[in-house]
Amino acid sequence: MIPTRRRYLVLPVLTVLFAAVGCSSEDVAVPSPEGDAARYCRELHEKLPRTVDGLGRGTPEPVSDFTAIWGDPAVKLRCGVPKPDVLTYGSEHYNPRADAAEVNGVEWLFEKQRDGYRFTTVLRKTYVEVTVPGKYAPEVDVLTDLGSAVRTTVPAGV
Repeated sequence: MIPTRRRYLVLPVLTVLFAAVGCSSEDVAVPSPEGDAARYCRELHEKLPRTVDGLGRGTPEPVSDFTAIWGDPAVKLRCGVPKPDVLTYGSEHYNPRADAAEVNGVEWLFEKQRDGYRFTTVLRKTYVEVTVPGKYAPEVDVLTDLGSAVRTTVPAGV
């Protein structure tokens, strides 16, 4: 039996331990894909790695099969997002020469943000967005750990 005085220390110690191993929680806007896109996103969620670029996976708020986070501040993944404005002909931000590159078999659009980068898959049946804080520069490194999961669950095509 644990003495009464020690029982009260268990919860704070566990809280510190979970924070140290990357079990963070952060608000993430949940996309609302439908049909095949929702199915691809659920499959992706099951295949996502426990770590990306050495950052442990946390729990996004609200919990969803369409979002995931790693580290603190969080690297955020959202699956089933709308087509980026920069790729949408006629939009204010349309740019037919937007920066994109292949990382581990997946084409990603690169968009500089106030603090870091937003990467969005292109040439896939649904869009997957990954936002990486500048703290993790070079931000592109997280994509190497996500390539296999995206490649095997979200089919190529447009």
